[in-house]
Amino acid sequence: MNPLPAQLPIIPITRPVSGSITLPGSKSLTNRALLIAALCDAPVTLSGALFSEDTELMIAALRKLGLDIEANEAAATICVSNQENSLLSPNSAFRMSGHSQTRRSHSPIEIDVGLAGTAARFLTALCAAAPRGIYRIDGVPQMRKRPMRGLLDALRSLGADIRCLGEAHHFPIEIHARGLRGGPVEIDATESSQMLSALLMVAPLCETPPDIRLSAPVREPFVQMTKNLMAQFGIDAKHGLAARATRPYRSPGIYAIEPDATAASYFLALPLVTGGGLMLNALRGPGGGSLQGDTRFATVLQKTGLRIQETTTGLEISASKNHGGAPALDENFNEFSDTFLTLATIAPLLPHPTRITGIAHTRKQETDRVSGMARELARLGQRVIETGDSLEIHPRPLLTGQTVETYHDHRFAMSLGILGCHDLHGDGRPWLTIDNPACCAKTFPHFFEQLETIRIQALLV
Repeated sequence: MNPLPAQLPIIPITRPVSGSITLPGSKSLTNRALLIAALCDAPVTLSGALFSEDTELMIAALRKLGLDIEANEAAATICVSNQENSLLSPNSAFRMSGHSQTRRSHSPIEIDVGLAGTAARFLTALCAAAPRGIYRIDGVPQMRKRPMRGLLDALRSLGADIRCLGEAHHFPIEIHARGLRGGPVEIDATESSQMLSALLMVAPLCETPPDIRLSAPVREPFVQMTKNLMAQFGIDAKHGLAARATRPYRSPGIYAIEPDATAASYFLALPLVTGGGLMLNALRGPGGGSLQGDTRFATVLQKTGLRIQETTTGLEISASKNHGGAPALDENFNEFSDTFLTLATIAPLLPHPTRITGIAHTRKQETDRVSGMARELARLGQRVIETGDSLEIHPRPLLTGQTVETYHDHRFAMSLGILGCHDLHGDGRPWLTIDNPACCAKTFPHFFEQLETIRIQALLV
């Protein structure tokens, strides 16, 4: 793969799309499965795994904790082993890889989480639950602003010694591990359900079963994903959590990671921009048994004219560029908010205003996604009404060609890339340029390469 330029003009797709797409593995499932695999009773091989910045940060951290991890990007497999000798094992005298001396307890292990929210929350809980060791966890400056308080408070109430080295309740932090005692614990996960997922996954390590209570309602789909995944590794988190065990999770040997439903949102939207149809290989539709709540995005696009057929090999999708019969949309994205940017970017092509609600919490993700998207759509000549929890996009007939900002946010780059496929001038001339397209490496390193392959395939039909 050639490195992406600092600014990437998107070449419109001038003919209806066709062909098939193999999506990367789910980032959410890959990082959850990596953490659970680290706690299993035997080696685990993840097939169909995602290779991206977020998952590579998770892999690097687990290696520092003494896990042996063999990653094969070409085969999309990750094998996790040596669980019994890692720092997570109560009986291990952990030795540094390549050294004969046991790591001394006063030597801190430095863990970098970059801008990966899953790695940040999951590794914080994992290190706090470890029986020994000192761990310093930090990320990029943007990560130091992301919410952590609910998780830190919950872990401290279970006996964790967590010290904030900068601003209170934020990274960088230093954990002096001594295990978690269990018992009653209250957590506020309103700012990110990842905090509750992190606590759930390490709960079996507690000395006694924890009684986890929510101080306020939490967005459920990703929490349910965590519970379902735990069940597939032998822990039933639906009806109380198992007591502490030396190895609380059972290895299935090989575990298949689903294709990423959030990444699928961009290609679900593409036929609405260009016309034509695509096969999304191995993807399950809403109600098809997927662990991922973001499959619900497909039902939103069906209202705009997207046709979906679930087959034994994946999803067949098709659409026309003519959206004249599509109704005005008013959709609450609270439970699948990672996909709202995709709808926002194709809203200028729809015949009626689009209202997107339930997105206040996305202001504290990689960037303020609500204000950022309002700003970029206005830059493209659209009328946008922004509130604390919503965007209302009123399409104007003429889009304005511009270079759009991504705010170092992968989802801005990919969703705006789909809009750029619209043949604005009718002659294939680029009109939209993505600033810092390489930020999509966070979860989908080959996104723009995949988009270009689809464009070329459309020309050959």
